[in-house]
Amino acid sequence: MSVPLTSLGLVRGIIGYFAGMVAGMALVMAARVALGMEAWNPEAVYVGGIIVGIIAFLLAIGAMTDWLKWTRGIETPMRHGPPSGQPAWTRYFGVDYNHKVIGIQYGVTSLLLLTVGGTFALMFRTELAEPGLSFLKMDTYNVIFSLHGWVALASILVGVGGMANYLVPLMLGAEDMAFPRLNAFAFWIIVPGAITLMLSILVGGWDSGWTAYPPLSLKGAVGYQFMFLAIFAIGLSSILGSLNLIATIVLMRPKGMSMFRMPIFCWAVLATSLIQLTATQFISIDFLMMSFERSLGMPFFMPMINEAGVNMGGAPLLHQHLFWFYSHPAVYVFVLPGLGIISELLPVFARKPLFGYRWVALSSLAIALVGFLVWGHHMFVSGYQDYLRVAFMLSTLLVAVPTGVKFFSWLGTLWGGRLTFPTPMLFTLGAISVFLIGGLSGPVLATTTTDLYLHDTYFVVGHFHATIFGGFVFPFFAAIYYWYPKITGRMYNEALGKVHFYIMTPAFWVMSIGQMSVGVMGMRRHIADYDPALGIQTGQLWITLAGFAIAFSILLFIYNMFTSAEVGAVAGNNPWRSRSPEWQIPSPVPEHSFATPIRVVGEPYDYGLANSSYVAMVGAGDD
Repeated sequence: MSVPLTSLGLVRGIIGYFAGMVAGMALVMAARVALGMEAWNPEAVYVGGIIVGIIAFLLAIGAMTDWLKWTRGIETPMRHGPPSGQPAWTRYFGVDYNHKVIGIQYGVTSLLLLTVGGTFALMFRTELAEPGLSFLKMDTYNVIFSLHGWVALASILVGVGGMANYLVPLMLGAEDMAFPRLNAFAFWIIVPGAITLMLSILVGGWDSGWTAYPPLSLKGAVGYQFMFLAIFAIGLSSILGSLNLIATIVLMRPKGMSMFRMPIFCWAVLATSLIQLTATQFISIDFLMMSFERSLGMPFFMPMINEAGVNMGGAPLLHQHLFWFYSHPAVYVFVLPGLGIISELLPVFARKPLFGYRWVALSSLAIALVGFLVWGHHMFVSGYQDYLRVAFMLSTLLVAVPTGVKFFSWLGTLWGGRLTFPTPMLFTLGAISVFLIGGLSGPVLATTTTDLYLHDTYFVVGHFHATIFGGFVFPFFAAIYYWYPKITGRMYNEALGKVHFYIMTPAFWVMSIGQMSVGVMGMRRHIADYDPALGIQTGQLWITLAGFAIAFSILLFIYNMFTSAEVGAVAGNNPWRSRSPEWQIPSPVPEHSFATPIRVVGEPYDYGLANSSYVAMVGAGDD
């Protein structure tokens, strides 16, 4: 069936974005002329264009249509299924209020951004494979690694949204999220944000890395404005999504599901959402302040010293405090859902109850709380007061306690279990091994004396990548393999899945440990070249080769997912023999997920215990 391109919401949204950008730029130029100013000022003109473009995208795709109708008193019944007269696949390219569709939209967008961000990484890793500049100029190198940072981090935020949106309502036995329209809006504001982020390349990009420290970020190309507003849009999505998830978890649990009978992944999402809801405003405000300083001259961060030697302007350290007050808790936004996936899958493949369920649940909240007290360890070399170093060092080391609870739980769950090793289990175990590398290297950077030496070296890069890959990327792949039969109704190719794992895991060990090794030997991050006298050429080559191996394994994964959706073996409703509510309904999940409500009658992880049940379907006449 032929489908006109303009019938797809995404196409209309992109057209609206660029039309709105042009209109916004023209409006700002006209206003400047009317005020007696020169028409063209790139800072002001592009900012106006981006803001109008994002709004135009949301209007054109229909993300606010129902709300606008409500303002005129028009009722808008909830739609179910694909658009009238169009094939089912078209619903994934437009506004849809079904949480399962939105979850898949998040997931596919995450994989696209991960692919783009990974491609940027391969570009600058190729440059670093040997000393001496080969094909990237220094300015271009700075732009490429900066893009890698925010595009890859955006992919993780979007991936977290994908897992949470698809799984949380199903695990709660709920029909949908608490606010379906807000859920769709929160996804679709990401798309113009991502487009804006990529468009920054055309106007010079930005060259400060993802941290955007002033004064460099206040003096660089106008591409900084694109980055500031793109991250503001993606951050708004994060805030709205977290509000929706908290409401869903608190208000929409079924009868019998107390908080301590809730799936552990929902606990992880709850802790993550609390961080997103309360911390994301800080980076949004921070980047908005930098945008205003560049376009309106408001001196938030740039010092202005008068003749008496008094600073009448801003303070660069204010940015670091605002940025890291969000960005360190954000690390737990990236990893807590992944750690929840590990705790969710281990009991299934060990056929044992989750060891220390309540402690694991509360450890997620503890990590979220302590995460707000550690931002200053990123600023040990910033020149702040010495006594703050001690306080932040101790609070950072304290995070190891609730994190250690999870590791002990995983070991206790595996001990004595009847283990099986399909691809989801392999990636779960791989996640533990990789996250352990990140965890063991963390205290080295949390301790002031060692961090003063290792700060801004590749040791930090290796630690961060191990934390993110172990806390998100490996669990994300485990989750996709595990719930793939539920989403598609078909099994993936097990052999290709294991090839993916056995290439990616050792390659990542080489990459992460290699990055930390060259960092100890003196390799600084954010530089395009290095002195051959450091003796790190072999290490850099191995890191680059490992990066390409990881990329190849992910291409195998993408091929596996696409082909198996058509030719994979029929999975059945519950191939993993899981107790979770989503596995008690047909695969793929029908439009209305649960034909009847569910009631929780037991504990979620009583695997291996005779005559134990977790959920029961409520029949007609049941209380």
